[in-house]
Amino acid sequence: MLKTPIGRTLLTAAVVIIVAASGISMLVLCTGEGPERLPSATGGVEVVRPDSHRLDDPPDATVTFVEFLDFECEGCRAAYPIVERLRTEYGDRVEFVLRYFPLPGHVNAERAARAVEAAARQGRLEAMYRMMYETQPQWGERPTPADDVFRGFAEQLGLDMARFDSDYVDPETARRIRRDVEDGVALGVHGTPTFFIDGQQIPVYRTEDLREALERALD
Repeated sequence: MLKTPIGRTLLTAAVVIIVAASGISMLVLCTGEGPERLPSATGGVEVVRPDSHRLDDPPDATVTFVEFLDFECEGCRAAYPIVERLRTEYGDRVEFVLRYFPLPGHVNAERAARAVEAAARQGRLEAMYRMMYETQPQWGERPTPADDVFRGFAEQLGLDMARFDSDYVDPETARRIRRDVEDGVALGVHGTPTFFIDGQQIPVYRTEDLREALERALD
């Protein structure tokens, strides 16, 4: 995995091509340059907090899978179907947790996270999460703010728009995202996607690395 600190303005992406002949596929990692740490206002560091968003939370889960993600990151979009397959296979035994990690070099990453958080307040976390990845080519990697695009997504999902608009600009929404970023930086997250299983960061070089790590944790 690349080890480049989070960036204030500069974003780079290490793009790894799928090697069809060998049957091994690799993930893209979005990284940036900048400060190693952010000033913490949380008073502690946790891989999972009590109010962290769960995509799957089975009552008998014995393993916790956490992804720090950036909705504008091409690597996260490449990982999305892989994570969805793991959820289908292990969602009855594994708790799948989403944590925000928007990289500052992406103009719309933090905005996308705020839109997802605003949707989550109306019980539509997963619907907006899916929409972000499915539409990323339409709004990602552009210098223009996509606030209106994200508002359009909220309308498509039938959200209460007055509430969405209020939550989207609510300082508490931004603080929630910042807290995830602070935890991620303190835990050694340098790019997205970054995965943890039962509190341990999992180096990912092949798509099968995640499955194999889950199998070991479930043994």
